[in-house]
Amino acid sequence: MASALSVVIITYNEERNIRNCIESVLEVADEIVVLDSFSSDATPQLCASFPHVRFYQHPWEGYSAQKNFANGLASFDWILSLDADEVLSAELRASLKAWKEQPVPAGFNRLTSFAGKWIRHGGWYPDFKFRLFDRRHTRWEGIIHEQLLSDNGSGDEIKRLQGDCLHFSFASELDHKRQTDKFSRLWAKQAVSKGKRYSMFKHLFGPGIRFVRDYVFLGGYKDGVAGLKIALVSAGAIADRQRYLKDLCNGKSID
Repeated sequence: MASALSVVIITYNEERNIRNCIESVLEVADEIVVLDSFSSDATPQLCASFPHVRFYQHPWEGYSAQKNFANGLASFDWILSLDADEVLSAELRASLKAWKEQPVPAGFNRLTSFAGKWIRHGGWYPDFKFRLFDRRHTRWEGIIHEQLLSDNGSGDEIKRLQGDCLHFSFASELDHKRQTDKFSRLWAKQAVSKGKRYSMFKHLFGPGIRFVRDYVFLGGYKDGVAGLKIALVSAGAIADRQRYLKDLCNGKSID
């Protein structure tokens, strides 16, 4: 008998993406739980249009805390955690149907769209994500780029499912820059909380090192102009992180 699966999604102003995300999981989900952070757009109404969606709202507590709270709302212990801008490919849906017959901790590759172009180089693909887990033994940890950790801190061997999760994260170059800046600020706050200090070396030389790594050694050039733009923004983010970290270490606000 196949195991029941709860698909859990957190949202905030995701009217552009949420319908496609929900539609992509209808045939594999035994329930869909959406936890919204009081969106001001049409996200709640769009979710309400699907009879199988259980919709809740809760104040934003941070990525890990919000996802852990959402997992607690699910009816079943096996969870598929998705972001609202992610869509399961047909191949991945087929893999999930087979996975439900014998569930184990599992994940899949994520393929990201940048301003309408699928990015397959520069460290962006394959972007493996651990997203299928038993909530009784696993929880989210971390301020940014949160990770799933099991009770023993390392987790069981994670199975890789066939098929891509399609990530519609950046509709434009501006979206990419805004998200990168947001994560740079969060990175700096997390770094300060862990006792890290500003590094002039990383500030001055880190961007160049990152650009050469992503654009040359990881093949970002193969993605054409988009690959160049991505590598430049990623390089700039290294400088931004150190700049924000320096401000925090000097008692300045970065909000």
